[in-house]
Amino acid sequence: MTKEFIDLPNVQVRDLPPQHENVQPVSDRVTLVVTQAYGPEGDNLVGFSDVKFSGYAAVSLLVRTPDGREGLVHLSPLHGDKRKTGFTDIAPGTRCTLLCPVTRRPLEKMGPVDDGSGADYYALYLTPRLSKGHAVAITDLWDHFHSRIVDDEALISYWAQTHEK
Repeated sequence: MTKEFIDLPNVQVRDLPPQHENVQPVSDRVTLVVTQAYGPEGDNLVGFSDVKFSGYAAVSLLVRTPDGREGLVHLSPLHGDKRKTGFTDIAPGTRCTLLCPVTRRPLEKMGPVDDGSGADYYALYLTPRLSKGHAVAITDLWDHFHSRIVDDEALISYWAQTHEK
């Protein structure tokens, strides 16, 4: 989401709510770590595998390509970190189906990305309540690094990007 698509006069900047332990700052430099992320039926996808990034458990997804290939992809839980491992032999720009690796159900669609790419956001919920107001929004285009973190209906990833480091 580029700044021209953000309604800046109506953006509310707040500190992370203390009651939520699922998005943790690592330091005063505002590194956000997703420590739990739930699929469409409430399965926690953080720690699904033994893969770690910088000591933190990966977020695991089942990814299917249009030609029918599929496999597990392990994403870094550090917001903004582009590292991933597993089934990564996918051409950039490929539209993928994102699935829960436990139930094989597709992730729930949140809506379009407003950057002209044609990508759509899909939800990894931050709480077992499965609310879109508490989610990591990831896109369905391979190597389209445009995820967002929404918590307490606030776009936390925007806050982290705009505060001085």
